Amino acid sequence: MFYICFMNYNTTKLSKSKLQVAARILKIIAHPVKLEILQLLSEKEPMDVSSLCEAIGPDCEISMMSHHLAKMKDNGILRSDKKGKQVYYSIAEKSILPLLDCMSNCSLV
Repeated sequence: MFYICFMNYNTTKLSKSKLQVAARILKIIAHPVKLEILQLLSEKEPMDVSSLCEAIGPDCEISMMSHHLAKMKDNGILRSDKKGKQVYYSIAEKSILPLLDCMSNCSLV
């Protein structure tokens, strides 16, 4: 999947209630591991906890990974499907992915 982020300095104005929701969503994903989870799932989904941990690297703890996944699932960003004893995660709200592209083009990053 390929997204293009166009920089538009005349951004759409959001209502105060939408700004509050946007801030909540940004707060939920505001962690390097959560952003990496989104990036990994955008390339290959579904993935289970072990596969995600393996892809992230040796410092990844399954308990912390499970916490991150649960938080994003509880807030509608991810969805899960259980197959046997394994739980597989995928992105429920794909419209969040262009945010990663926009950040990659930001001079602050």
